Amino acid sequence: MAKRSAPEVNAGSMADIAFLLLIFFLVTTTIETDKGISRKLPPWQPEEQEPPVIKQRNIFTVLVNSNNQLLVEDEEMELSELREAAVKFLDNGAGTGEEACNFCQGAKDPGSSVNPQKAIISLVNNRGTEYGTYIAVQNELVAAYNELRDREAQRMYGMTFTQMEKNYNDPNYNGDKDALKEKIDVVSGMIPQKLSEAEPTS
Repeated sequence: MAKRSAPEVNAGSMADIAFLLLIFFLVTTTIETDKGISRKLPPWQPEEQEPPVIKQRNIFTVLVNSNNQLLVEDEEMELSELREAAVKFLDNGAGTGEEACNFCQGAKDPGSSVNPQKAIISLVNNRGTEYGTYIAVQNELVAAYNELRDREAQRMYGMTFTQMEKNYNDPNYNGDKDALKEKIDVVSGMIPQKLSEAEPTS
């Protein structure tokens, strides 16, 4: 009996199918990207330049130890209380004369900051501080700045600072971005974010 030849499998289109599947997975797969903390570095200063003199009353010190506990202005504090304490410090407005703050609504405590433009928040972490605690403390301090900025932007322009920044960064925003940028700069100048981080302690 004559042998019958086995039918051949046409594999010519397998490369095309594999290529289409690869494109499909590349298009539909979400690639996660790492996000960092947005920080604006201070401008470069010549080494021979004398550092500015800062009054102790204008420095709000936040220490985080290796047990993730907070020591704020030499007093123990819970993380949930940090934002309110930072707002009170920044908005104190105890300055007079050239250092006076005409929009501050604070208690004007003579032992606290004179003006948000002079106020500095100093954050010192321990090398044993957990990263989650570090981020949480950062968020609360930045939120304190944003709370005051939102209040003043709403008072002056009828829109929160957060919304103005969102609109400015929106590529589909149809308004006047130049005018919006000027408003953002005005509010940022009134309440500059001066958050100083010292080298972690052991």
